[in-house]
Amino acid sequence: MFRTRAATACRTLAVAALTAAVLAGCRSGDDAAPTPDGPATPATAPAAPSAAASSAPTAPAATAAPAGGRRLVDAAEAGGLKKLTGPGALSDVPVDPGEMTDGMNLVAGNFAAPGSGDGEPVLFEGVDNVPEDTVKRREHLFRGMLDHVRWDFELGVPEAEPVDAGPLGGSVECLLASLAEDGNVVCGWADEGTAAVALFPDSTTAEAAERFVAMRADLER
Repeated sequence: MFRTRAATACRTLAVAALTAAVLAGCRSGDDAAPTPDGPATPATAPAAPSAAASSAPTAPAATAAPAGGRRLVDAAEAGGLKKLTGPGALSDVPVDPGEMTDGMNLVAGNFAAPGSGDGEPVLFEGVDNVPEDTVKRREHLFRGMLDHVRWDFELGVPEAEPVDAGPLGGSVECLLASLAEDGNVVCGWADEGTAAVALFPDSTTAEAAERFVAMRADLER
């Protein structure tokens, strides 16, 4: 009889333990279930965004202006000269502008006074957003212009002389690629971010310098 009671007691304890486990599981499920007031609350709070994610850089706004705030524009008129189109327009870039990197712009063209007839046009070529020293880039363009006019370097290298830079400032120089007092004159400017040159056929240095500064006012912004 004692054994029967003991067995019965053991079965009773086992049933009670099983019932407690089932009830605990139900309560756990009830905690995860949504309530009438809103969705279930997760067991753990979501992780806070990492510092790297919160400080992720945004894409910079695109800009056409170089670092120094200056850029070249493809003007239809510069210094009172019209940019030639049609047969008189440039078909290629006659002077090597130097290395062109991302963000740089090249502007080139032939310009002539209205009604100038068959006279040689003024050749202009310039670049903006120059990453290196713009004076060195201007020297490269000067050399390219001398090659373009087939200057005989056995005669030496014409010396560029500084001239009044006008309201845009920077450095403006002109050189005479001729053994006479007039002929091919090459003028160039260099400032923060841009460099450009122009070839003035059959001109004096003073005339070319004045025209070049006037052209620059229309070609640079």
